[in-house]
Amino acid sequence: MKSFWFRKIAGFIVIAIVGVFIFGSIVMLLWNALLPVLFHFPVITFWQALGLLLLTKILFGGFRGGGPRRGWNNKMKQRWMNMTPDEKEKFKQEWRSRCGRMPFKEEKTPEL
Repeated sequence: MKSFWFRKIAGFIVIAIVGVFIFGSIVMLLWNALLPVLFHFPVITFWQALGLLLLTKILFGGFRGGGPRRGWNNKMKQRWMNMTPDEKEKFKQEWRSRCGRMPFKEEKTPEL
């Protein structure tokens, strides 16, 4: 039983290391292929690419899974549930005029 867990943990560590190497390499290659040519940015190393990847994760993804939009989406759903039918219709029209779709998937509630 111990060898099963040891193999599972060792496999996870190997996959994580390979994943970090692959994502860091992809960021470095894309950066070095595009940004120096287009915007005259400097060429970056693999370690700088990993730092950039970590920075974007911190700024845009957070550490709680689902990213920053998850909490916003729940707040919007809660506000939606507290709106009157007239407010809901006004909200729909406003969002459709701005971006063409609702900011979250509307759940159908039975009419009384």
